[in-house]
Amino acid sequence: MNLLPIPALDGGHVMFTLYEMITGRKPSDKFLEYAQITGFLLLIALLILANGNDVVKLFS
Repeated sequence: MNLLPIPALDGGHVMFTLYEMITGRKPSDKFLEYAQITGFLLLIALLILANGNDVVKLFS
């Protein structure tokens, strides 16, 4: 799960490292910051979805 290419996880760091190796330039710090925030929000949304499904199944 941790190797998914979501920027907040290790897979995201691998993805950006591969990008840097292929293009020869590092993504801007601002882009990396926005990618981390977006990845974190995506993870929180997945967490809420999974827990929400469990709660719905519990009461139905």
